[in-house]
Amino acid sequence: MTERDVMLNELAQGLRPMSQGIGWFDALSPEEQSKTLRFLSHHCVQARAAAEDGPESIRRAGLRPTHTPAVLIAHGRIDQQLGKIACLTPLDERRKAFRLLIAVLAIADGRRRERFCSDGCAHWWHRLSVTD
Repeated sequence: MTERDVMLNELAQGLRPMSQGIGWFDALSPEEQSKTLRFLSHHCVQARAAAEDGPESIRRAGLRPTHTPAVLIAHGRIDQQLGKIACLTPLDERRKAFRLLIAVLAIADGRRRERFCSDGCAHWWHRLSVTD
C-alpha cells in the first residue's frame, strides 16, 4: 500500500476531510494528478460502481449537475464514463473529477462493505483509522 492508496481510501471512508484531500491533490504534479484520477477510476470500477450511484455521488461531491464530471457520470456506461472523468485536463475540472470519484468510491465501496465484508474481510483498506 502506498501513501496515495491510504489517502484515497481515508477520504472515501470519511476518515479525512475533503479539504485535506484537495490540498494533497493540488500539491501533486499534473502527471501525478492524472495518474491519481485514473487510479481512482479503476478502483471505482473494482468496487462495482453502478449507474445509480451517479446522482448521490454528484450530491456528495458538491457539484452542480451542469459541471462536466457530473454530466459525464449521468450519461452512458458507468465504467466508460469514469474513464472519461479521469481524463479531464483543466485543473478546475480535475478538482471536480477528484471530488466526484472519491464520492463514487465511497458509495460503491460502502455497498461492497455492507454486502460482502460485514462479517470481516481481508481488505486492508477496511481496517484504516487516522492516527494524526
